[in-house]
This record gives sequence, structure tokens and C-alpha cells, in this order.
Amino acid sequence: MENSMTLNLLQAVQLITVLLTGLLAGLFYGYSCSVINGLGNLQDIIYLQSFQSINKVIQNQYFFISFIGSLLMLPLSTWLSYKNFNPATFYLLLSATLIYVIAVFAVTIFGNVPLNNHLEKFNISNATTNEIAAMRKAFEKPWNLYHTIRTVAANISFSLAILSLVKQRL
Repeated sequence: MENSMTLNLLQAVQLITVLLTGLLAGLFYGYSCSVINGLGNLQDIIYLQSFQSINKVIQNQYFFISFIGSLLMLPLSTWLSYKNFNPATFYLLLSATLIYVIAVFAVTIFGNVPLNNHLEKFNISNATTNEIAAMRKAFEKPWNLYHTIRTVAANISFSLAILSLVKQRL
């Protein structure tokens, strides 16, 4: 009976993990497919103003639930699968966790966030046209690169979490 309850706990935690990683992967994917392209078509000043606005509103409870929730639930799922000695599930979740921590969380914290903070401090209204163009050039390409890395990684992590749930059921 205890093993069945533990297995049910693992499955419940895995479902929550899949949901949270999927929400974040979808957010990043949708952003890549639409927002980045739309912003890329804007004039420099409007691009920077738009990005400053987006950077403020993205910091909300819904984003943090999926972003931090995945960071917490992936290792928990991994630990529970290890505890239940399910090697296939464990290795899939371990891979999903490592990919998420390194290529989603760390890339965001050490790549995108510093760029966002630098942009936030940039006073657009007092900047010259050349300063605005230089800020966009310094910001856009590296931010998009980091975002692409974390988008691909988030979707790989999500896929591995789904596979772990499928393997758990087999």
C-alpha cells in the first residue's frame, strides 16, 4: 500500500512538473514566434520603450509560478523517481532538471536578466538617436540569442518530463 501511495505521489508531482515546464516552454515559444518578430520591426526608440514595458509586466505571479515552480518541481520529481528506483524515469527527469537549471534558469538569470536590468536603467527620453540605436544594438542580438537558448532548452526539458511520465506508466 505504501509503495502505491508513493507511486501516486510521484505521478502527481510529475503531472505538476509537466504542467509547469509546459507552461514556461509555451510562453518562451510563443514569445519567439510572435513578440520578438513584432518588436524587431519597430523603430529603435519604440523597440526599447516596448521592451522596457514588457520587462516590467512579465514579472508577475503567473510567470514566477511556472519559472520558479519548474525549478522546484523538476528536482523533486527526480528525487522521488530515484527514491522509487525507476531508472528510466529517473534519468529522463535528471536530464530535464539539468537542462532546465543550466540552459533555462541560469541563462535567464545570467544572460537575459542583466540585459533587462541594463535596459531598465537606460533613460530613453534623455538619450540621443545614436545612443538609442547603440543601446538597441547592444541589447537585441544577445537578448534574442539567450532567449533562443532558453526556449529550446525549456522545450527539451518539457519533452523529457512528458517522456518520464509515459515511462512511469509503462
